Amino acid sequence: MKGMKSRDTTSSMISEQIVSRGIKDPSVLKTMAQVPRQRFVPVELREHSFSDHPLGIGYNQTISQPYIVALMTFALDLKDSMSVLEVGTGSGYQTAILAELSAKVYTIERIPELSEKACSILQSLCYDNIFYKVSDGSVGWTEHAPFDRIIVTAGASQIPGPLIDQLNMNGILIIPVGSKANQILYRLTKTESNSSRKYGLKIDKLTNCVFVPLVGQYA
Repeated sequence: MKGMKSRDTTSSMISEQIVSRGIKDPSVLKTMAQVPRQRFVPVELREHSFSDHPLGIGYNQTISQPYIVALMTFALDLKDSMSVLEVGTGSGYQTAILAELSAKVYTIERIPELSEKACSILQSLCYDNIFYKVSDGSVGWTEHAPFDRIIVTAGASQIPGPLIDQLNMNGILIIPVGSKANQILYRLTKTESNSSRKYGLKIDKLTNCVFVPLVGQYA
């Protein structure tokens, strides 16, 4: 009975929060149906796992609401051959979604306890294409660059230059930018430059949002 209830709730989450807002990509919907979101939510909040809002996971961090996870994943336009950098492991839920849809995920978290907990959950779910690092995510992960895709799950006051530098040509960066209370979720596509600059950037505004602040040297 518990399993059936979980499936029903996941189905409602997808239809009422994601599809109803215009995200209908089959691979994104299938992945979000498969990944057990409740596993990444603290036990005391599990009854709210599929609610349409973020949830606290400790250390002043949150697991994003399902729609935002779906939107960011859809905007990345992932392929199963791609290498992805995630800045902000957090609960590990977005990490799992990325791991389902790409070849390798390099995820950085500045809070050791969160990184360890996420790693434990993800390994228990048998993900073997995720690589973990406790560090300042705003500087990226140069040893494994360049990346086909980069996703930042915390709000930055500016776009960290190292992340753009570590992005492949025609790669995509998804990042919330703005003040603590007023941010815009952007999709940046790195393009060939028509000038003396090393590259150009195509910038698309996705939605208004509020994420916890990105902390780091280039945040």
